[in-house]
Amino acid sequence: MKFYLAPLEGITGYIYRNAYEKYFHNVEKYFTPFISPHTKRCLNSREEKDILPEHNQGMKVVPQILTNNATDFIRIGKTLQEYGYEEINLNLGCPSGTVVSKGRGSGFLAYLEQLDAFLEEVFENLHMKISIKTRIGKEDAEEWNRLLSIYNQYPMEELIVHPRIQTDFYKNKPDWQAYEYAVKESKNPLCYNGDIFTKSDYEQLLKEFPNTEKVMLGRGIISNPQLIDMFESQETKLDKKKLKAFHDEICNGYEEIFSGDRNVLFKMKELWFYMGNLFQNSEKDMKQIKKCQSLAQYRSIVDRIFA
Repeated sequence: MKFYLAPLEGITGYIYRNAYEKYFHNVEKYFTPFISPHTKRCLNSREEKDILPEHNQGMKVVPQILTNNATDFIRIGKTLQEYGYEEINLNLGCPSGTVVSKGRGSGFLAYLEQLDAFLEEVFENLHMKISIKTRIGKEDAEEWNRLLSIYNQYPMEELIVHPRIQTDFYKNKPDWQAYEYAVKESKNPLCYNGDIFTKSDYEQLLKEFPNTEKVMLGRGIISNPQLIDMFESQETKLDKKKLKAFHDEICNGYEEIFSGDRNVLFKMKELWFYMGNLFQNSEKDMKQIKKCQSLAQYRSIVDRIFA
């Protein structure tokens, strides 16, 4: 089985990716938080730092692009080729209201003719591997058949399917019936994405779709970095020593690139929003992390949690 790390804005940047690769080393591809086109520059300074080859050594990294403009997608793709990238990913999955209102992310799925024309132009003019991360429709799963028929016209590296519609956001259960249709009808290689948080979730996926070869994990890994290790072994206990080292690697990485405690704390608090559920009876500690104003205080709380 090949596992991919899904992009999560604000969390899975190169600091996180390097720490994860160092301590877990079980992800085949890391997808970057999305890159958006800019009028003056192809990449802003944050995006450029995130994709610099020297910040991503020893990892297979796939930059993800968020746009509904083929010219912009091609322009960014060619820029990324100059940095040495061989594959890019089109974001047709983001359900955020601000993204969707601009007809981007899963909002683009409402405009099938425009999407078809976009893909035709991109595949004709950009000579590199292109993958797509998609939902199954904008407002109704009935849209999926037509959408997949469009995807089938283009030679993708792979189609990563999150079987929800945009208006689901992350509510309701993934539509496995829609994914089954993709398994039967897709002419492109598939990767499954959506709601794999536990070993039993993973086993149920394989029971339903035993020929699954690729799984993309996002919130599941952020919440429990040991998740893939647990899939592949009988061990269910957390390796707190390893998790602490992983945490410290991330925190130290942010300290190196940010000045002052505030920005480091902001990033670490984002991480604990997901990881906090790993530890029993941690509500009090999570509240203290949320309120703390100094790294010294933060480290003291974290030491107590891992103890």
